[in-house]
Amino acid sequence: MSIAEILDAPMARAPLVPPRPPLAPDDLSAFGRLSLIRRNAIASWGQRAYEEDIVRGRFFGRSSFILNTPDAIRHVLVDNYENYTRTPAGIRVLRPILGEGLLLAEGKAWKNQRRTLAPAFAPRAIPLLIPHMLAATDDAIGALRHECGKPVDLREAMQRLALDIAGRTMFSFELDKHGAALRGFVNDYGERLAQPRFFDLLLPLGWPSPSDMSRALFRRRWTRFMRGLITERRAMAAAGDGAPRDLFDLMVAARDPETNEAFSDEQLGDQVSTMILAGHETTATALFWSLYLLALDPATQDELAAEAKVAAGGGAPDVARLTFTRAVLDETMRLYPPAFLIVRAAAGSDAVAGAEIAPRDVVLISPWLLHRHEKLWDQPNAFRPSRFLPGNPPPDRFAYLPFGVGPRVCIGAQFALTEATLALAKLIAAFRVELLDRAPVTPVGVVTTQPDRSPMFRITRRD
Repeated sequence: MSIAEILDAPMARAPLVPPRPPLAPDDLSAFGRLSLIRRNAIASWGQRAYEEDIVRGRFFGRSSFILNTPDAIRHVLVDNYENYTRTPAGIRVLRPILGEGLLLAEGKAWKNQRRTLAPAFAPRAIPLLIPHMLAATDDAIGALRHECGKPVDLREAMQRLALDIAGRTMFSFELDKHGAALRGFVNDYGERLAQPRFFDLLLPLGWPSPSDMSRALFRRRWTRFMRGLITERRAMAAAGDGAPRDLFDLMVAARDPETNEAFSDEQLGDQVSTMILAGHETTATALFWSLYLLALDPATQDELAAEAKVAAGGGAPDVARLTFTRAVLDETMRLYPPAFLIVRAAAGSDAVAGAEIAPRDVVLISPWLLHRHEKLWDQPNAFRPSRFLPGNPPPDRFAYLPFGVGPRVCIGAQFALTEATLALAKLIAAFRVELLDRAPVTPVGVVTTQPDRSPMFRITRRD
């Protein structure tokens, strides 16, 4: 269904089924699939991937397995997770911008980092950060009030908001001075270096690919920029009272509970990079797709606005009372999971879902496929926030993976959900959101689930 048909359909129509990429032929050649993957990995899967429990294939001489059953996913990501590591191509793509931070660390290094960072992201630390989230959202709403009635790019606005939240929660300062440079780094890397090339997939990790030189140059510029941010934040700390005020303070104070070691400056830089980039990208993506779906579904949007008004009670919204807002976010991340694919390489032999896994075989777990699988969901392609409301049976823990699962589940999941819920509630309480652009917006899977373009919206004040 096109956007024009969605918008022109009578209000009785239900539920909303947003656009999605066309299915690839199931018999697509390896090179044809690689070509699609480079442009949009989501479009590289055929109907079988949405119906079958396991899809077997071959990729550059190795067997590949797409897993779509909760039991198989539990085995790979929980029961035998140490046997499955990131692929060389994934490491090549992410290491220049994330370094050796938590997302890429393996084995003992990962365990040390995880337990050291855990207190900074524990639920009890969230209240320290909520005022930063609310202040950034209020400033974004203030800026958007000047755009009422005009065409507005809400994708860019959400990227700015998420980046501001990341800067304030990490460093206690706005990123006005540094935001353009930070967005420049992220956009440049995403456009030029984040997509795996042919030799990235073919060569062993120890052999430099043609793109690795460009990534190394980027790495030097990026680490220099991050050192500047940390230096600026440390200058602020020297003038403070010593009380923790943000994630940076919590991370500097963090100690490995077994060794009592703190992060070195280099390690701290990699952790800050990981948290800012992973955190702001997840939030920006979830907020954009939420606004897009709510613009297509005005009745759901009005219901969310009513809840937000009650939850605020004349002040800041109480996140515990935003159950419908959270359901909208959960359903949005089901349809548009920020991380659409988890790729692992087997270190040793294993058996999964009746399949024999050999060393170096590739295992793929795709939240995009899993969240739309015909066997796991009723009306899998429909936007139905009610499925996540209290009273309805929750989805299987291994069928819904917006933040992963198991020991390597995203450490910032609660942080991301809190900021996105509060921001969405305040935005929809302040504005009615409509789509001006009636052409379909298609999700593109490169590093995260992004729209293929930025549609134009119109916002009007609710008050």
